[in-house]
Amino acid sequence: MAKATTTSSTTARSAGGVGFDPTVKLGPDERAAAITALKEHEVDVLVVGGGIVGAGSALDAATRGLSVGIVEARDWGSGTSSRSSKLVHGGIRYLEQLNFALVREALIERGLLLQRIAPHLVKPVRFLYPLNHRVWERFYIGIGMAMYDVFSWSGGRPPGVPHHRHLSRKQVLKNMPGLKKDAFVGGMTYYDAQVDDARYVASLVRTAASYGAHAASRVRIEGFIKVGERVVGAHAHDIQTGERFDVRAKQVVNATGVWTDDTQAMVGTRGQFKVRASKGVHLVIPRDRFQSNTGMILRTEKSVLFVIPWGRHWLVGTTDTDWNLDKAHPAATAADIDYILEHVNKVLAVPLTREDVEGVYAGLRPLLAGESDQTSQLSREHVVAHTAPGLVVVAGGKWTTYRVMGKDAIDEAVAAMDGKIPESTTEDIPLLGAEGYPAAWNRRGRTARSVGVHKVRIEHLLNRYGTLATEVLQLVEQDPSLAEPLPQADDYIGAEVVYAASHEGALHLEDVLARRTRISIEAWDRGESAAPVAAKLMADVLGWDQETTENEVSNYLTRVAAERASQLQPDDESADRVRLEAPDIAFGFDEDDVVVGGGRSSGADGAKASDEQVVGEKTSEPR
Repeated sequence: MAKATTTSSTTARSAGGVGFDPTVKLGPDERAAAITALKEHEVDVLVVGGGIVGAGSALDAATRGLSVGIVEARDWGSGTSSRSSKLVHGGIRYLEQLNFALVREALIERGLLLQRIAPHLVKPVRFLYPLNHRVWERFYIGIGMAMYDVFSWSGGRPPGVPHHRHLSRKQVLKNMPGLKKDAFVGGMTYYDAQVDDARYVASLVRTAASYGAHAASRVRIEGFIKVGERVVGAHAHDIQTGERFDVRAKQVVNATGVWTDDTQAMVGTRGQFKVRASKGVHLVIPRDRFQSNTGMILRTEKSVLFVIPWGRHWLVGTTDTDWNLDKAHPAATAADIDYILEHVNKVLAVPLTREDVEGVYAGLRPLLAGESDQTSQLSREHVVAHTAPGLVVVAGGKWTTYRVMGKDAIDEAVAAMDGKIPESTTEDIPLLGAEGYPAAWNRRGRTARSVGVHKVRIEHLLNRYGTLATEVLQLVEQDPSLAEPLPQADDYIGAEVVYAASHEGALHLEDVLARRTRISIEAWDRGESAAPVAAKLMADVLGWDQETTENEVSNYLTRVAAERASQLQPDDESADRVRLEAPDIAFGFDEDDVVVGGGRSSGADGAKASDEQVVGEKTSEPR
């Protein structure tokens, strides 16, 4: 068992931390060890929420030498952080809102992620902006893109992507032959970056664990422990086993995104700000449905619409509508799908239809509530505050700036702690798999020949795991059958399923098909054919019996059917009702107060010492 996962000590900070162990895994044994450590020892910082911001906060704290715990009620990144536009970008539309500080900050972070922190996961992507007016629009948009380029250099290092370019009408058609010829008079191209958001979160958590963080998914916080007015820990519920336990912490960081208000309600005091959820829907379209060698950005009456290259697919989105229903499973409606198709078809020579849609996913943006009733006008900036002694809340923001949000949250936490604690170092901390990636990429041909697989497969693995691809290939060497692609999902091989369960914290079939891989949105059958094969591979790692394996497959297929049915509904209420007919996860225990499908619990139980208060006994489920 990996040392950095099993070691826990309240003196970790004074001893200089537990060091760095790149061999750390997020397997079932490591999860059990993390829970044991959290039960037995007070940590300096407990992070609640395993999305991109929570994971970034955990890494920031761990690399300062603090003892850290991070818990997530579902799977790592299962909420907003795995359902984004998959973009690492400055937000060019925020220039029009004169939010220059946000754009500059995001562009500096984009450069860091591209070149230092995760070059194996974050890649440049080019976008076309079609112009409809010959003079004033080219001048107006050109100024904005020039500012975009300037801001990208303002961090003191190269941006990692080329500058924008002006294109004539003929050049636009050459780059994107699938456009209507009368839909534009010219265009401009610029660069941003893209990322597999779910893979990034899992890698980020594993990196935090390699620096000593105790990480456990499927652990729900059901209340906070208070001594007087001070928060000194949390009541936790292990969803896998049914066990309840307490975690003691000097500081707790609430990084639960769209669940922030729900989590804050556990404390019994009013938060200093509110978070509203905005639903964004994306469609997955086969790459051959229209010809283009670049992505595209279009203006709509509400916001912007992206057409994003995604391997052998296009991602097309997004919508921007208020959402007040189930936060765990936001549902796309027929109206959402039609809205996206209508707007992209305005510029395509051959219109897309619903039959062209391979996959659909919906996510929720955590927006800071303001005066505007329109979610598209709410702030994408983030805020950090001590809403109660011992409890730091970080909310708002955007995926690209997660590192800054994590830094600010831990800065706020350590300001209330004794002793001199080092400043943040995450600007120079690469994710696992990043070190040595350029050299590994240059050797990909030789690696392919030595392993006996196609070079394209090696490229695929390097762009998903970086230098850790060698660990996946070791599984293939031990069992050559794991080199076989999954049914109806040729991009992924069996070894990736095994690796997800043994190294990356996947505990359920959905974790693999929806997040460690993107089969649930990329395959025409949304993973129905791959599910039985993947479940059997996971069973060998996680020790599932036949009944458990069959239940995992059944639950996944029911989930797919519910999502498809919800996407035929005319409105949010109907779609939400249909989606929630599917069970959430397969629990490994029988407990009356847990509702399978709703994922809700009656909360913490047991009497506490007279000097402590039990808060948050009835809650919804924060992530």
